[in-house]
Amino acid sequence: MTDLRGPGGSDMVQGTDEVGSTTGHKKLERGVNEVTRVAVAKYGLLAMLAIEIVVFLILAPDTFGTTANVSNILASQAILMIVTLGLTIPVLAGEFDVSVAHNLGFSMVLVGYLTVLHGWPLLPALVACVLAGALIGLINAVLVVKVGINSFIATIGVGTVLAGLTVQLSGTNVIPGLPEPLVKASSAEFLGLPLPVFYGLGLALILWVVYEWTPVGRRIMFVGAGREAARLAGVNVVRIRGGAFVASGVIASLAGLTLAGQFGASDPLIGSSYLLPAFAGAFLGATTIKPGRPNAWGTVIALYVLTVGVTGLQLLGAGPWVQDVFNGGALIVGVTIARLAARRDGQGAAL
Repeated sequence: MTDLRGPGGSDMVQGTDEVGSTTGHKKLERGVNEVTRVAVAKYGLLAMLAIEIVVFLILAPDTFGTTANVSNILASQAILMIVTLGLTIPVLAGEFDVSVAHNLGFSMVLVGYLTVLHGWPLLPALVACVLAGALIGLINAVLVVKVGINSFIATIGVGTVLAGLTVQLSGTNVIPGLPEPLVKASSAEFLGLPLPVFYGLGLALILWVVYEWTPVGRRIMFVGAGREAARLAGVNVVRIRGGAFVASGVIASLAGLTLAGQFGASDPLIGSSYLLPAFAGAFLGATTIKPGRPNAWGTVIALYVLTVGVTGLQLLGAGPWVQDVFNGGALIVGVTIARLAARRDGQGAAL
């Protein structure tokens, strides 16, 4: 029988077992590290939201944890949630739509211009506003997809034109007295929260289904990851990119109509204030749930991370400046992390 002991009398079989055990431990450690990395990447922002809530509950227990403040936090993001979720569509397709905020403002003023100043019935006015949003998206699509202008430049131009048209329609004046049905549909409450909160969550659910479970959603992601590869695979890249702009335009116009109903008036100056928070929410949302690309529930989480942080700091005495600093910082962090994640996964074109 062959002697399995080594020169020093050690058992070579035992040595082999020890080596195998060490290798197994290393593999297990690598596996645990990978699981941890994935968990942090997917749910780190959600954990940050939880930490924010706990910290502000401790530091401002008499103001932050009140029912009124919680309701205000949830309600304050409803319109922004709608417009930001719409923005995720072109961003996911690899484009920018900087016109969304001015589209929102234009729609808000247009409904007042038609119904209050010119006596249109509400339903035709609403249809006209939505069609205007679709037309704005179509103009963006033609400039970017057909003409070949950079989406950032093209949509800045379109947004600037909309800002001018908004002032022209309103004369820089607030238009009060919007139709009561629009006001009720935008300000009535359900379960103690304004209906727009549920509109935003409903839109998040719809986009989640589209992004994760439909061929259209997969094609949008494919185009965002690499247009040429998508084209070679048989995807109609032109249609997907153009459709993303149109969808974004329609959703922005719906957000404007909802905001007008909440105010009961058309304010020509408020639309632009939604631009930075919308981009901050879209890109920060791309760092969670589906790291490296915008997604519906990541966007919702990101928006509440932003508003909880800003609200908590203001309750602790921070001035109005904190909102711009917080949103701007979040945008930088979100874009950086999303870009690095996209490069790691070989999807650099997506963001």
